[in-house]
Amino acid sequence: MLIQRAVLLDGTRTDIRVGARITEVADGLAARPGETVYDAAGGTVLPGLHDHHLHLRAAAAALHSVRVGPDEVADRADLARLLAAARVDADGWIRAVGYHDAAAGPLHRDVLDMLAPPGVPVRVQHRSGVQWTVNSAGLARLGLAAHPDGRLRSADASWSSTLLRSEPSLTEISTRLCEFGVTGVTDATPDLSGADVENLQRAHTAGELRQTVHCLAPGKRILHDDDLDLDGLTEWISDAHAAGRPVAVHCVTAAQLVVTLEALRCAGSRPGDRVEHAAVVPDGSLADLAAAGVTVVTQPNFVAERGDQYLADVPAAEHHELWRVAALRRAGVPVALSTDAPFGDADPWAVMRAAVHRRTPGGALLGVAERISPAEALTMFLGPAAHPVSPRSVSPGEPGDLCILTAPPGVVLAELDRGLVAATVISGELVYQRA
Repeated sequence: MLIQRAVLLDGTRTDIRVGARITEVADGLAARPGETVYDAAGGTVLPGLHDHHLHLRAAAAALHSVRVGPDEVADRADLARLLAAARVDADGWIRAVGYHDAAAGPLHRDVLDMLAPPGVPVRVQHRSGVQWTVNSAGLARLGLAAHPDGRLRSADASWSSTLLRSEPSLTEISTRLCEFGVTGVTDATPDLSGADVENLQRAHTAGELRQTVHCLAPGKRILHDDDLDLDGLTEWISDAHAAGRPVAVHCVTAAQLVVTLEALRCAGSRPGDRVEHAAVVPDGSLADLAAAGVTVVTQPNFVAERGDQYLADVPAAEHHELWRVAALRRAGVPVALSTDAPFGDADPWAVMRAAVHRRTPGGALLGVAERISPAEALTMFLGPAAHPVSPRSVSPGEPGDLCILTAPPGVVLAELDRGLVAATVISGELVYQRA
């Protein structure tokens, strides 16, 4: 296809001929017979956005799950009402997501037994994604009728592998990502099997998933503060490197980050190693992160989504350590951004705005020294899967994946709004066009 009257982020006016790869970028290109022509009308054209950390199947399932976070639930009565109205899925479960204790207090099986429809299996995921709480009917179905509290870790295959479930179609979440201008994703689900990875690739080949997909598994590992094993983590990193694989370690607490950095120091790092989230980075860990040479993939959108809860739960002296971006970059740490969907909103433009403004839902500033410029925030979504911090360009030889916006660069950078996305092109094919 030929995109005419485009403007690049640096203000250059040009036309763009694109197929599987970009073949020509020059002003005044003439359409060839049979070539699809798209008039960008002076709008900005960018490389397609790449979300560097999300969970595809979970995001697809979340679109059809009941949300029970603090925004939806104020007390147990609210939770009971939402569960009573929830649709039982094809596998016989009520699946609820986004829960936090601030909504209706701590959950365990007895609480769910009181609040959920009688006899219906119910599982409720904490908004961090690391834990499910299951009612007695659900525990019985899983063969765990005697479980003391129904709190099950998401990464524990001893129960999750027994959960018979239909894999949700990826068509709807893929369409939504196209509307955001996202043309590639990195799936960060830690327990994907080889067959799971192949299924995602087949979904892409078949067109169910339009975005190109890269998977961190089997090199992804989640840590828990009550089970931090330095020797075991060091051995796992060494084994992955020996097999030629980089590693990606999930770190959402200071303790997890400190142990990860020590394990990387002992095992050594290799190109492509990543720290996922880095939700808390003490000042004393900045130099160690830089020395480790790893890329941090983080989600400042949680400041905008959960910041008021952080202000209430986290000591004021530690507020500046949350979801850092600018301090990491100043220390020389490579940083890329992502949404962590479905645990964060899947809109990458909202992540960019959060990185720039650092406003909580209530309007408070959280980590003002961590603010970055709009151009920095945008380019942190332009790197390819293998090199997240190396932004792609609109130039010959680059993949034919583009995001076309309705406005010139100045407006795009001022607003960073999904509503500016006019069209999305993947491998030279128009996969989304705003009506």
